[in-house]
Order: sequence, then structure tokens, then C-alpha cells
Amino acid sequence: MEPLTVPADDVLAELEQLAVEVALEAGRLVVDERPVDLGVSRTKSTATDVVTVMDQRAQDLLRSRLREARPGDGFLGEEEGGTDRESEITWVVDPIDGTVNYLYAIPSYAVSVAAVVGDPTTPGAWRPVAGAVVNPMTGELFHARLGAGAWLRRGEGEATRLVIGEPPALGHALTGTGFGYDAGRRLWQARVLVDVLPHVRDIRRIGSAALDICAVAAGSLDCYFERGLNSWDMAAAWLVLAESGGLFTGLGETAPDPSMAVGAAPGLHAHLEALVRRAAEAAGSE
Repeated sequence: MEPLTVPADDVLAELEQLAVEVALEAGRLVVDERPVDLGVSRTKSTATDVVTVMDQRAQDLLRSRLREARPGDGFLGEEEGGTDRESEITWVVDPIDGTVNYLYAIPSYAVSVAAVVGDPTTPGAWRPVAGAVVNPMTGELFHARLGAGAWLRRGEGEATRLVIGEPPALGHALTGTGFGYDAGRRLWQARVLVDVLPHVRDIRRIGSAALDICAVAAGSLDCYFERGLNSWDMAAAWLVLAESGGLFTGLGETAPDPSMAVGAAPGLHAHLEALVRRAAEAAGSE
């Protein structure tokens, strides 16, 4: 792979600020426009349809705002609709990360917005350079740009810099993970979990990959692993974790990709990666 061109720091600062602004605006939309009775009708197909509509509305808002500010940039989102790029930047967004939580009114879902260089549709061929993750229910805003640290702002308070702490031993590590929607994948993930669980403190399944990864940076989880992440699930949070001093990789020395992502502080990462790799090998193919 050819080396990726990274914008100058003044451009990165602009990208970070733009990511923050549009993520906050989309977050307000998905909270303010969520039907109050959505959870009541969640057994009906119409409830899922409403969530899909809100996903698309939030993504359309993000794409519109980003196009207004930077018309030459590319765009890639979880929902339908993308654009090619003329600049070196592609915006990778997840309008609602944690849609099941959104459906059930569980306050753990996020809007994720990241500026990346390279090709975000090809594993290992891209990297995030600026981004923001907002939980619109709690008011937590994580943001970062390459080389400038990771930050957390709660509500209207001052942002504090995130510096990942000294990790515990693997056996005392509170570990985040997630599960896919496909039944075959969930079965495979359960097999992996059976082998991982005896070797860590406990498992937490929050329901939003972006918030899980940011939680490692903030210290409310010690580490994280998951199979099945797409670029929009992890782009902004990957940068937050990396800029806090953490590591976020695939298995081995690869970049994180849909086959596996592993995140932790440097002193813990190698132990978790080795454990997850052994468990994945033992689980076989999906």
C-alpha cells in the first residue's frame, strides 16, 4: 500500500471542528425527532421502519452539512447514499451507532463522524485523521485529530484530555464486546466468548461499538474486541483510542477490519490479542 497523505495540522483542526459540529447537530435530530411511543410499538415492523427512517434522515443531514462545508470530499455512510471524492478526504459516518438501543430507548447510542485518508472500503488502506463521537442522550462528546490528543467533553463543561491509564493484568480486565445480527455470526462470536470469558474479569456488551471503543480511551472499559465492524462503526472511535495512547488493531499486526478489531492500552493489548486470536482459531469459520 502506498503511504497515505495526511493534511496539515491547520486543516486537521478544521476537520475536527467540523466533525464535532455536524455530529452534535445530527445527535440533536435523532433525539428530538424520535417518536415518544417508538418503544411501545417495537414488536411491529413499523418500529424498525421508523428507526431506518431516522438513520437515513440523520445521514442525509450529515452528508448535506459536510458537502456544504467541503464539497470536494468523499462520503461513506452506513445507510444508502455516498459520493466519490476529489480531495484526499472521505467522511465516514454512522448516523446512529446502536440502533437497537435507540429503538428501546436505552441511552447508549451515538453519532460517529470521521474524516479519513485512503480508501475506507478496503481494509488496511485507510486511516482516520479527525473525528467525533457523541452520545446525544448523555451529552458526552469524544473528539480527536491526528497528533493532537483525544478529548472528552460532558455537556457544556470544559473538554478534558484523555490519556489511557496503566492497564490491569488480563485476568482483571473489564472487557467490552458486541454481537452481530446474523445468527451464524452470533453463534461464532459466542464460541469465541466462551474461550475468552474465563481469562478476563468480566464482559460488558453496551450495544454501540463507537461508545465501547471510546470507553477504553476514557477508562470505563479496560479493553475491547469484536468481529464484524465496518469502517463507519469504528473510524472516529479508533482515532480517539489511538490519540489517548491506546492500540487498536486487527489480529496480528494488521489494521482493524471486519474479521476482528482489538483495542486496549499497550501493556494489555498483546495479551488480549493473543487470547482472542487463539479463541477465533478454535472457533473455526462462521
